[in-house]
Amino acid sequence: MTPSIAIGSDHAGFEYKEALITWLKKNNHVFKDFGTYSVDSADYPDFAHPVAKAVEKKEFDLGILICGSANGVAITANKHQGIRAAICWQEGLAILARGHNNANVLCIPARYVSLELATTIMDKFIQSPFEGGRHEKRVNKISC
Repeated sequence: MTPSIAIGSDHAGFEYKEALITWLKKNNHVFKDFGTYSVDSADYPDFAHPVAKAVEKKEFDLGILICGSANGVAITANKHQGIRAAICWQEGLAILARGHNNANVLCIPARYVSLELATTIMDKFIQSPFEGGRHEKRVNKISC
């Protein structure tokens, strides 16, 4: 079963978001676009909070957030209980974020990776399972 995806971006990530949505459609993923819907200047929390809330409430299995550096969306998403947002700029980081940290929100830095790499990172994030085992006890210690 393919996981359902909540996706959002600010203006710096808009073009990548649109391309990643095309990939999600092509690969038959259920998803919801939480905006932004143009390259006009937009505040990243306005999109990061709704994506994080949707994953937090288990309305979607995973979240994808894109902004210029990925820092703003990651900081915002990680304010939500049960969200483990990971900034990934290499495919290996996406695999480890899922496998070792059970990350449920991927944050992509659009200004620092190519669109081709961003697509590969997203694919690896979606496809990689949580390994559990010794990692589970660590993940269980994250929430306060």
